[in-house]
Amino acid sequence: MNSPDIPITDDHIHIDRANGRGMEAVKDFKRSGGTHMFLVTKPSWSHGISPSCGEDFREVFEETIKTAALIREEEVVAFPVLGVHPAEFTKLSQRMPQGEAESLMCDALSIAAGYVKEGRAVGLKSGRPHYPVEDEVMESSNRVLRHAIRLAAECGCALQIHAESGPCKDVVIMAEEEKMPVFKVVKHFAIPETPLTPSMLAKHDAIPAMANSGRLMTMESDYMDDNSRPGAVIGPRSVPRHTRKMLESGLIDIEAAFKVHKDNPEKIYDVEISL
Repeated sequence: MNSPDIPITDDHIHIDRANGRGMEAVKDFKRSGGTHMFLVTKPSWSHGISPSCGEDFREVFEETIKTAALIREEEVVAFPVLGVHPAEFTKLSQRMPQGEAESLMCDALSIAAGYVKEGRAVGLKSGRPHYPVEDEVMESSNRVLRHAIRLAAECGCALQIHAESGPCKDVVIMAEEEKMPVFKVVKHFAIPETPLTPSMLAKHDAIPAMANSGRLMTMESDYMDDNSRPGAVIGPRSVPRHTRKMLESGLIDIEAAFKVHKDNPEKIYDVEISL
């Protein structure tokens, strides 16, 4: 599979040209058989930005889009996914009232939605803390998440969410209330039990059974590309390598692999994935 005979898609990956390996990580992905990636916005502080208004995130989004263009020059297709990491709320609340932090995050998401409407990005990202927080922080974060769901519904695009490790069944209710197709809500770093579309860490042992059942799902590395955390969460070669291992061992067949890496992301994100 080092010569890409099937598409291999990483549904959630970061490439950081300033603080990580940048294009070298992309080359590793490609050499291992990777062909497509959904390039997800990194937090503002990764870019040395301390936002004071939603408009300050435009620089973050532009950097993601520029990086995606450079990745394409390496003959890997990169689809930008733009948004605001829920952990931003914690940092913002240290510098401004909680209500202002909530408004800022909503404004930034609205700006990200503008890029989707212009065809410069294929999806949004949002979520809520995956660590213990005070009730009012979670309530505020859920309002931001609902705003993101509403924007995604308006744009007709997918939404990747960061959240606690669990089913997140309440997000289904939010999506239904906002007229958002539930299958377009992708649970990043998912568990099989979620009713949302799970994006599974490539090494998860439930993937073969899920893939063979025909379930709508994707695979991801959540590679951070941060020199201070090398290999976190797992490396850029992970999705291609684990896919190859599953094929070679007979855990999945070529049809299941095509569904995971081509058919499913095409359906979720309304993109074309081809070699």
